Amino acid sequence: MAFLKAASELLAISSLVLAIFSPAALLQAQPLAPAPAPAPANDGTSIDQGIAYVLMLVALVLTYLFHPFDASSHHLLLNHRI
Repeated sequence: MAFLKAASELLAISSLVLAIFSPAALLQAQPLAPAPAPAPANDGTSIDQGIAYVLMLVALVLTYLFHPFDASSHHLLLNHRI
């Protein structure tokens, strides 16, 4: 019984080794694909997003600079009418 177990283990190991190293198995293997190109270090979308943030900040500052003048003059006009 031990002989059959050892023979089957030897057969399994030898068939595995032959399957890995046989030329037919190497011919059926697919060639390795080339490595993908590295990602660009700086893409245009991040630059566009930075410009958009700066423009929004400028618009916000201009809005708050001009808004108190409009509100104060509007407030004075309402007080004079009453």
